[in-house]
Amino acid sequence: MPVSRPVDLTPDATGAVPPEQIRELLLRAEQKDLENDKQQRDYTYLERVEQHSLDGHGGVKKIESRTLEILEIYGEDVERLTARDDKPLSADEVKKEDDKIQKIIDKRKKESEGDRRKRLEKEEKGREEDRKFVLEVADAFNFRLIGSEVLDGYDTWVLEGEPRPGYEPKQRGAKILSKFKGRVWIDKVEAQWVKLDITAIDTISVGFVLARIHKGTHVVVELTRVNDEVWLPKHLQFHFDARVALFKSYDEDVEQTYRDYKKFRTHTRMTVVGEQ
Repeated sequence: MPVSRPVDLTPDATGAVPPEQIRELLLRAEQKDLENDKQQRDYTYLERVEQHSLDGHGGVKKIESRTLEILEIYGEDVERLTARDDKPLSADEVKKEDDKIQKIIDKRKKESEGDRRKRLEKEEKGREEDRKFVLEVADAFNFRLIGSEVLDGYDTWVLEGEPRPGYEPKQRGAKILSKFKGRVWIDKVEAQWVKLDITAIDTISVGFVLARIHKGTHVVVELTRVNDEVWLPKHLQFHFDARVALFKSYDEDVEQTYRDYKKFRTHTRMTVVGEQ
């Protein structure tokens, strides 16, 4: 894959980097993110989710973990549970997971061409909305360069972003962008973001006020380069502090790790899963 010309963040006479240079870097990073999203659908991988439930004083009262194999079957992302609390599943649980996968395969095999096309078009529409959301980031924040840092051997620019006053989002879902601030690390050569660290600066209402994500909710996302062709999730960590339906509260530290990325060809993957 050819490497495009790096974006040079050169300070002007005042010592600040012109906004148009930072914007060019962000737009390039957004485009790379969209390319990664498309290529990720060519991979299976393992995802481990560890949840620390906290008490009213911030102490850990319960720890649970799940390990999932993420598959794609007939264009649909499917999760297969492989371990709970880092212990293998029982024979009955394995059969239950296998039956679930087989049920999905059988359902998709019976799907008419028309229904399949409608389903895939609906899924692509959802991805298109996600892409539009990503493309609003460069406009929704005021970014400034705060330095450089080497992450996993990659030399990165470190940018800090604050919500842009008066910004009017182009789509409804982008309204939440004004509720966050944070930093992003972008590889200097590829214009690829490799780390994101954001914090909620205000309460966020979700689902017509049925849930509220509180100020201070913190998220860190890190990517890794796979097969020298794509950047995919490596680590996600966040503190989730929310109240649902104004009654039930959730206060958790969650950590997700991703590993064992394996590329497959769609038609061969379907056959392998079906045989299982």
